[in-house]
Amino acid sequence: MRILFLCVANSARSQMAEGLVRALLPAEIEVASAGSAPRRVNPLAVDALSEIGIDILGHRSKPIRDVSPETADLVVTLCAEEVCPIVPSPVKRLHWPITDPSAKGDIAAFRMARDQIKGRIEVLAEALNFPEGPTGM
Repeated sequence: MRILFLCVANSARSQMAEGLVRALLPAEIEVASAGSAPRRVNPLAVDALSEIGIDILGHRSKPIRDVSPETADLVVTLCAEEVCPIVPSPVKRLHWPITDPSAKGDIAAFRMARDQIKGRIEVLAEALNFPEGPTGM
């Protein structure tokens, strides 16, 4: 299965979701993230995941065209107050409206977004009957 997380900047929410899936779900699950207007990965997103033992320091923001959305089995959009990227291909979609922690600009907002995303990934894993992943967080 291939999961693609999308938001606008690919700097916080989708990057954290990608890192969380790599840590929580089995290695056979392919995961990527991208944005419609990518910027650099927010250092506070890196810090928020580092606090729970996940390293996304090597991640880079990518435009949607670089991740072949048409090959995804599931696309998850993470926009709340902004316009989410649209993928025209016929793939399964979920929408998780998580507030952009970059707007607030403090580590508490990133922790809250991280925890919301983590909780949704855990529910998704249970719904899809995925076994526990590499770290067993």
